[in-house]
Amino acid sequence: MEDSAQVGPGLDAMVVSRFGADASVVRCQAMAGDASTRRYVRVSLEGGSAPPSLVAMVMRDAAAARTSDEVGDTATTDEVPYVNVHRFLVECGVDVPEIYVDASDAGVLLLEDIGNTALWDAVEAAPPDEVRALFGLAIEQLLRIQIGGTVHRDERCIGFRRSFDRKLYQLEFEEFLEWGFSGRLDGELPRGELAELRRHFGDISEFLGDQPRVLNHRDFHAWNLFVQNRQDAGHDGELGNRRLRVIDFQDALLAAAPYDLATLLGDRVTPQAVVPALERQLVGDYADAWDGDPSAPWRWDPDQLWEVYCACALQKAFKVVGRFHFLDRVKGKSGYLRFLPPTLDRIRGLLAQKPEWASVWGILQEYFPELRP
Repeated sequence: MEDSAQVGPGLDAMVVSRFGADASVVRCQAMAGDASTRRYVRVSLEGGSAPPSLVAMVMRDAAAARTSDEVGDTATTDEVPYVNVHRFLVECGVDVPEIYVDASDAGVLLLEDIGNTALWDAVEAAPPDEVRALFGLAIEQLLRIQIGGTVHRDERCIGFRRSFDRKLYQLEFEEFLEWGFSGRLDGELPRGELAELRRHFGDISEFLGDQPRVLNHRDFHAWNLFVQNRQDAGHDGELGNRRLRVIDFQDALLAAAPYDLATLLGDRVTPQAVVPALERQLVGDYADAWDGDPSAPWRWDPDQLWEVYCACALQKAFKVVGRFHFLDRVKGKSGYLRFLPPTLDRIRGLLAQKPEWASVWGILQEYFPELRP
């Protein structure tokens, strides 16, 4: 056995309690982390009823595990939000990893190992038809969250006790204003420019805050979705029947419906695979699937959907620029800065559709040379 201390001294007992006395830990291997305070360790197993491996989520401490790293999140729960939201999503048929052992009081969850193939890895070099099919699987899971979750609303789920309202959208814009210009100016933004940005940011915050709200994952991007191939008995054991698994859902909340869709199709470097024509197709696929569900709370007008979708995408892109600079400057996580150029490209493309934001475009070009023609 190798370095069970990566998880904690109780790991062996947890494994035995779940998989039987003959189950044991073979080795532990640290996995790539994310922007949160959680760590992940892949644990190889043998014996008993144990699977070949599982993933240990190791949380900083029990108290911190009950809080969110997201701006403006003040909702609380007596249990770890991951466990709380997981229970609800399972009831809604969302394909989340199984929780084998909940030792969250000790800062550990033992989870099903869903492999290493993030959706982005699957689509990065795939042909357009396959990209569309894989993102279609993601949209299917998304609508289980948004429609199924909202129809079966349960106030015990923390996701229904926090909302993206005008105040929260504006807080995320303020994060951009605080951190997004890092290293690009001396001192503070001129007062007039700051007021102009806040005016436009306030308009979009009000617009999105007035939209009907449904349950959203909040970070539904191609690195939080994993593609698996399942053995299909009808094909002599060949791999088939692709399955999409959803992770990192603990920050779920109520928001404008296209918020998660805009994240899915436009976050980080995703537009390299989801080119504009395909983006339009996938937004249409989302609308068709939504409208085809008899339990959907309303039907979409295509122009209205596109307007709200673009507003969500723009707000999220500004939030990402601010957050990635914050992670670099405050958390020492500089790796996210590599996603700034495609995110700024995303802002450029979205602003090109909003001539009324010409003044914002002018201000940004002054401080972001990469946005200039």
